[in-house]
Amino acid sequence: MTTTRTPQADRTRAMRARLLEATVELLVERGFAGTSTTLVSERAGVSRGAQLHHFPTKNDLVVAAVEHLTELRGAELAEAVQALPRGPRRTRAVLRMLGDHFSSPVFAAALELWVAARTDEALLAAVAPLEQRVGRETHRLTVAALGADESRPGTRELVQSTLDLVRGLGLAQTITDDTARRRRILDAWADVLDREMDR
Repeated sequence: MTTTRTPQADRTRAMRARLLEATVELLVERGFAGTSTTLVSERAGVSRGAQLHHFPTKNDLVVAAVEHLTELRGAELAEAVQALPRGPRRTRAVLRMLGDHFSSPVFAAALELWVAARTDEALLAAVAPLEQRVGRETHRLTVAALGADESRPGTRELVQSTLDLVRGLGLAQTITDDTARRRRILDAWADVLDREMDR
């Protein structure tokens, strides 16, 4: 019986993925301050030496996790947009999708990084450009999902207001389960969007 060996590059990729996923999980569970390289290596099932070889400092690890998060968030949103219904209730479905996205564990992990980056210049230098990229992509996806015509005066501001609203509701969700109130607010905002964008 022959055994097939996994190529080194594949093993390295898999180990890095485990480290990044463990980092995101710990950011959600314990916050930035409670996430340590030791806890990450334990959670990922990776030796401390191997983890330090790939990510020598906590910031190196967290910055890589930010990039991983950026890809996850983009992929989640793009997939959700594909599943949206057509027809008169589409705006409501788009807002619910955005509301769910901005109250997900991935958003909570990103929020931990924003707060930590506020007082950490090295982390801010890594987080800010990624967040700008995510912001642009989220805006683009929202415009497409809503079928919004941004050449019309006020439409761009309506889309941006929508994103600011769902982000704020997601922030509220980190403190307490705000699902019912969030749904009511987003349903009311869907009516506003439909009315304003149909003018």
